[in-house]
Amino acid sequence: MLTPELLHALRNLPLAARQAAEGFLHGQHYSRQRGAGLEFSQYRPYQPGDDLRRLDWRLAARSDRYYLRESEVEASLTVHLLLDATASMNHRDDNGLTKLDYARLLLAALAYLARQQGDAVALTVLHPSGRQHVPSSADDRQLPRLFHTLEQTTAAGRFPVAAELTTLTARAQRRLVVCVSDLYEEDAEIRQLLSRLRATGAEVLLLHLLAGNELRFTYRGALTFEDLETGRTVQLNADQQRTGWLRRQQAWLRETASAARRQGFDYHLLDTAEPLDKALRVFLQRRQTTL
Repeated sequence: MLTPELLHALRNLPLAARQAAEGFLHGQHYSRQRGAGLEFSQYRPYQPGDDLRRLDWRLAARSDRYYLRESEVEASLTVHLLLDATASMNHRDDNGLTKLDYARLLLAALAYLARQQGDAVALTVLHPSGRQHVPSSADDRQLPRLFHTLEQTTAAGRFPVAAELTTLTARAQRRLVVCVSDLYEEDAEIRQLLSRLRATGAEVLLLHLLAGNELRFTYRGALTFEDLETGRTVQLNADQQRTGWLRRQQAWLRETASAARRQGFDYHLLDTAEPLDKALRVFLQRRQTTL
């Protein structure tokens, strides 16, 4: 697998998305339904009202019987990508990538995968002024629109208030919501939004993104930490605080995962120091379950 650092170094989001995703497109077991798709499945006898364009005229010439070529088409749904673009996503890992850098790569690769599956894709970027939204579409121009929006996204401020997000929770059928966030919250506002989406009937895949240096607390010596969303600072000795930090963090992660699953979310923790393959695999598995 290409590392996130190498993908980011390409400085070409469409290329990075394709490179990250293509290895997952081979050998997958798609959910299929019979229809007039591209991949041949079987013949069946012609019935009045059938589309004559699907008749196999060569077989008819040989047998004097009329058969239609039935094929398999991939079942599809709407994949709604949500990106947390608040200031905490500017946190930088030891590999040089911010959480936002990683999230851009991940969502671009997920969009590429979804379009290869035949799904319509939407993107919503959540930031203090509310949201930036690319409506759902399955046309050939959707990926360039999504990539452009992701490339232009910057992280700033805090999570938008609920009143600015009401249009997100409109009921939609066969929708898989994929949220990428570090879950840096004041009062569970991110999970409250996802709960409202879940209540509309959407399936929710929550990809909890943390930096490797956060998860392993790789800092050394006396340091000043700054809260990227509030500006508050705290001074501490990292070597002295490491054991307590890791213990409290693990307790928080266990409670976060448990609470998310109680709310009906499919929750997975991601590490910005790791390749994208775990998240892509989780997405494909969730998509098949949703279908």
